Amino acid sequence: MMSLAGPRPRFSPHQAAFRMTPSDCSRRSFLKTSVALAGTAPLATGSLRAKENDKPLLAYIGTFSSPLGDVLPTQVDLPPGNGRGIHIFRVDRTTGALTPAGTHDLGTSPSCLALNAAGTRLYSANETDRVGPNKEGSVSAFAIDRADGKLKLLNTVRSGGAGPTYVSLHPSGRFVLVANYFGGSVAVLPVLEEGRLGDPTDVKNDDGKIGPAKATHAPKGSFAFSGHDRTHAHMIQSDPSGRFVLHVDLGLDKIFVWKFDDKKGTLTAAETPTVALPAGDGPRHFHFHPNGKWLYSIQEEGSTVVLFDYTAATGGLTARQTISSLPPGFTGSNFCSEILVSSDGKFVYAGNRLHDSIGIFAVGPNGTLTPAGNEWTRGNYPRSFSFDPSGQFLYCGNQRADNVTVFRVDRKTGGLAFTGHYTPVGNPSHIVFLDLAKPG
Repeated sequence: MMSLAGPRPRFSPHQAAFRMTPSDCSRRSFLKTSVALAGTAPLATGSLRAKENDKPLLAYIGTFSSPLGDVLPTQVDLPPGNGRGIHIFRVDRTTGALTPAGTHDLGTSPSCLALNAAGTRLYSANETDRVGPNKEGSVSAFAIDRADGKLKLLNTVRSGGAGPTYVSLHPSGRFVLVANYFGGSVAVLPVLEEGRLGDPTDVKNDDGKIGPAKATHAPKGSFAFSGHDRTHAHMIQSDPSGRFVLHVDLGLDKIFVWKFDDKKGTLTAAETPTVALPAGDGPRHFHFHPNGKWLYSIQEEGSTVVLFDYTAATGGLTARQTISSLPPGFTGSNFCSEILVSSDGKFVYAGNRLHDSIGIFAVGPNGTLTPAGNEWTRGNYPRSFSFDPSGQFLYCGNQRADNVTVFRVDRKTGGLAFTGHYTPVGNPSHIVFLDLAKPG
C-alpha cells in the first residue's frame, strides 16, 4: 500500500480532427482549411511531446526498516531500521531534486532492489526477514503501475539463506539472482507468470578457509573488521552475455565464477571456479566496464579497487592493478561500499564509509585507473550510490545520516559537484530509477 505518514510497520510480507472532403466546400475554403490544419499540426505534435515529457522519472529507494537480529557479535553494521520500506520519489530531470511520492511500507528491510528491463516489475531483497527453521530471508516481487509508479505486491518467497543483501536480474529476464550475506549462500529464483517468483532452482553454499582479521592492504592504523568471521556472500550478478554468473564472498576473499544454464536456472562451476583476492581484504561489490573486457572489484576492509581482465569465453579473471580507494596519506579505519563505472566507461567511482567519500578514478586506454578526485558525500556512512538514467546526477544513500544527497556529474573530468539537495530517508540502502516516459 502507499502512504505518506503513520508509524513504521514491523510485519513480514507473508501476511500493492477534423474530417473534411473537397466536395463539401469550395476550392478557396478547402485551401483555407488545409492551411489552418497544417498550421496546427506542429502544435499537436508539440502537445504530444509535452505530454510525454510530463511522465515522471521515479526513484525507488530501499531501506533498512527494522533492526538486524540474530547476528554474530562481530557484525559492525547494525542499522536501527529507520526506513519505512521502499520509498518512492519523483525526480526533477533538470535539478536532480527528489520529491516524495509515497512509500510501500515493508517492515523487513528491502535493502536491495532490482528492476526488470521493461520497467514493469520490481524485486526486493528483504534482509531482516526471518522465515522457517533456518531463519531464511525473503525476496518480494512487485508489479509497477506505469501510470504513477505505485507498487503492488505479487508474492514473496524464501531467499535460500539468511540475510539476503543483493538481488539482480539475469539478462534473460527469467531469473532473479540472490546473495545471502548471513547465510553464506547464493540462489537462483525463477520468474514465473506475471512476474511472480518461484522457489529456488539452485542454491550454492560457500565453503573454504576464512580470511584473516587483518586485511593485507588495510590503511595504516585501521581496525576495520567486518566479514572475516564466516562465509558472507555479498553480491551476485551475471556477466554481460548471461553465460556466466559471478558472486563474491567477503569472508573467503574470493570471487566465484559459475556457468549458467538459462533453461534450468542452475549454476555449474566454471573452468576456473574461484579467483582469490589478497587475504583479509574482503571483496564486496564489482562492476563490469561497458566494453565487457574489464571488471572492477572493491574490497571492504582492504579499501582497494582491483582491475581484472575478463575473458568472456571462459569467465576467466586475471588481476592486473590494485589501487587504494582512499586519498594519499589517509590513516585509520574505513569500510568500502559501492563501486560503479560511468556509462561512457571513462570513470570509476568507489565508496568509502567512515571516510565518507567517493573516490573518483579516470579509466586509461587499457583499463588502468588513475586517481581523479575525492568527494565528501555530505553524510555519514555512504552505503551505495547510483546514477540517474541520463548520467547527469549521482545519488548517494548515507545510511547513518538518514539522507540521500545529490551530485551533478562533470562528464569531462568525472568530478562531482554537490547540488545542495538533501532528501531525508531513514537508513537508505539502495536506489534504482524508472523513467515512465519510456515505453514499458
